[in-house]
Amino acid sequence: MMGIVWCIMLLLSVMAAIFQGNLGVLTPSALEGAASAVTLCISLAGALCLWSGVAKVMEQAGLIEKLGRLLRPIFRRLFPKASQNKTALGYLTANISANLLGLGNAATPMGIAAIRQMYSGGTSASDEMCLLIVMNSASIQLLPTTVAAVRSSLGAAAPFDVLPAVWLTSVCSVCMGIAAAKLLRRWF
Repeated sequence: MMGIVWCIMLLLSVMAAIFQGNLGVLTPSALEGAASAVTLCISLAGALCLWSGVAKVMEQAGLIEKLGRLLRPIFRRLFPKASQNKTALGYLTANISANLLGLGNAATPMGIAAIRQMYSGGTSASDEMCLLIVMNSASIQLLPTTVAAVRSSLGAAAPFDVLPAVWLTSVCSVCMGIAAAKLLRRWF
């Protein structure tokens, strides 16, 4: 489906360039965009490697386990069934910890593992599974490493100067997401 969307966007762009008489600008712009995409991917990969390493050091130092103990009272209220499963709770903790560090890509495998532990059969997702997906999508980020990596690759002098705005918006989005998930589960 996304392939169709991309093809339509590409065709519309070429048609717009033809109709506006800017066909000569199309090829250099496409090549420049491709070069920018490669540069961005390399900088994001470097940032992901760095912060994944930091997360691994934190895990080996026992900080993720301590964070799990700190978050356990919250998890018991949000995920009452999953918090009874020690393995699921471990994956939940690792997932939320990675999201707190702004490592959304590193958090994804842990979130999938947590969902697998929560899965009890059937054809639809449980309320707790849906809530985890909402919290994953609208995660609170203490260190927005991906945003900082993008800002740094674009030449920002202080890539982390957006911290207060990120904290405010991420807390608001998580609170609204949790509220929506709790309210909507009554109807669906």
